[in-house]
This record gives sequence, C-alpha cells and structure tokens, in this order.
Amino acid sequence: MSDDNNEMLTVGLAQISPVWLNREATLHKVAAWIEDAASQGCELVVFGESLVPGYPFWLDLTDGAKFDSPLQKEIFSRYLAQGVNIQGGDLDATCKLAAERNIAIYLGVAERAADRSGHSLYCSMVYISSQGVIESVHRKLMPTYEERLVWAIGDGHGLRTHRIGAFTAGGLNCWENWLPLARSALYAQGEDLHVAIWPGDSRNTSEITRFVALESRSFVVSVSGLMRHYDIPDDVPGSEAIKDAAGKILANGGSCLADPKGDWVLAPDTDRECLRVATIDHRLVRQERQNLDVAGHYSRPDVTRLTVNRKRQITAEFLDD
Repeated sequence: MSDDNNEMLTVGLAQISPVWLNREATLHKVAAWIEDAASQGCELVVFGESLVPGYPFWLDLTDGAKFDSPLQKEIFSRYLAQGVNIQGGDLDATCKLAAERNIAIYLGVAERAADRSGHSLYCSMVYISSQGVIESVHRKLMPTYEERLVWAIGDGHGLRTHRIGAFTAGGLNCWENWLPLARSALYAQGEDLHVAIWPGDSRNTSEITRFVALESRSFVVSVSGLMRHYDIPDDVPGSEAIKDAAGKILANGGSCLADPKGDWVLAPDTDRECLRVATIDHRLVRQERQNLDVAGHYSRPDVTRLTVNRKRQITAEFLDD
C-alpha cells in the first residue's frame, strides 16, 4: 500500500430510521447497513443518536412531563424493556460482524446500564473497533430538555479517542457537541476526526458541523437518524395519540461531513434513508493545523487547563472478603 493510501479513510454515514422501540429488529437492520458499508469499502460506519431502539419522540407529543401518568409509565416501561444491555450481550452479534467485515462502528443506543440498577437508561455512544471490541461507551453528559424524563445523566468515562488508520476519532451525542469543555477533552487526546451523532434534524447539523471543523481543524462527521409518521408501530403504547400529534416528519436527517477548512465534503441530506460514503485525507488535517492547533501550539496550559474525570460513576462499592 502506498503512503498516499495510508493517509486515506473511507467513512460511511448511515442515515436510517429504527424499527421504533424494537431492539432486536433495529439491530438486524443496523447489521444490514453495516454489511452495505463494508461492501462499499468503508473502514468506519456511523449511526445516529439512540438509534437502538429509537429516540423518545413521544415525550413532547403526549405530555411527557405529566406526573404519575399511566400512559407515560407504560411507554417508559416498553422503552426500558427494549433498551440495550451491553453487559448482557445485546451487541455481541454487532461486534462479531464488525470483526468479520473489518469495519469500525459508532452506534447510538439507549443503554440499559446493568452497573446502575438495570432500570435506568443512558443515551450512549458505543465505539466498536474493527476487531469487534467495544472500546468505549460514552454516556451523554447531560440529556437535553425533555430527554431528562427518560435518560439519566452520564459521566466522563467514555470521553476517549480511538485510532482508525491515520486518524484519531472521538465523538459526542447531539447537543453535548455544543459543550466547549467536552470537545476540548477530545481535542487534548489528539482527535482529528470528530463524530457527532443526532436523533435527526438538519437545523442541528447544518451549522455546528462546520463550526467544530473550523475550531478543531478536523474532519467532522454528523450522522442523524430519521423518523417519519409511518415509522411509528401500531403496537407501541399510545401509538394513536403519538401519530395524531406528530407531523409527517419527526426527524428529517441532515447527515453531513465537513473538512478541516469548514467546507462541505457531504452537505446535509434530508428526508430519506441513505448510506453516504466519502474518503477523507489526513494530510488536510496536518495542513490546517499549521496555523491553528487548539490543544497544541495555540494553547496556553500555563494559563488555562482542563481536568477531566473519566471514572465510571457507580452508586455502591462492595468490599468482600
């Protein structure tokens, strides 16, 4: 392989809808899109926020904040039951596929965390290496607005980067991409491929994707989910009320890719499921870092510096004989 080829990375942006609130069926769908990405030469494929088993769209459509509501309890119970138990092996088949197809994966899940009682959900971004190993699980630091009704607050354990070819990749969930210190924690680890995952709306991705690219002088991949009126299954509790309150499009996608100059490699794409593929060149990162490297030559750690707590937070520590 030539030196030029060693600088290149082929990335797939999988903008798809879930089989909403159905973990197993959504993971089967994810597997098909992983296969497609691998067949097109992708070395990394990225999926949207909380894609498995789906984003909690019902909250702002069915009075989600109503206290002690039987409907809200019933929907949450379904959501919790369909959450992803990583320690229980729910992603084992996905990991096996990653190894078989030699492809790395960023996947958004609603994690049913066994280390935090097993009855709370976290909006988690899972990185699976091309060897099929889960190398990080980043639990969203602060769920946004009504999301706090169903997702617990995460921690810094997953603020980690991963080597993929010539690139160092890291990522954040949705609006935490707006958090300067969270981004800085990744920049400090050499991140030059930033992965941002979203539930799906071009109004979120169209500006911040290029902003983060310019700030960090990195490639930035924003991948969104998609959700349409007809993606709401009839067997979901309150499905009729959700459909009645929803428009035709609940999440329109907007997946895109910007280069370190803030220019579009792939402009936002909306209203359809698609796998968008692009090959990026690490040399462009190095060229743009010549005049700005926010964690390197343009930083002043003697004046300002960041402390990051990456300890996984637990509620009890058991000391047995």
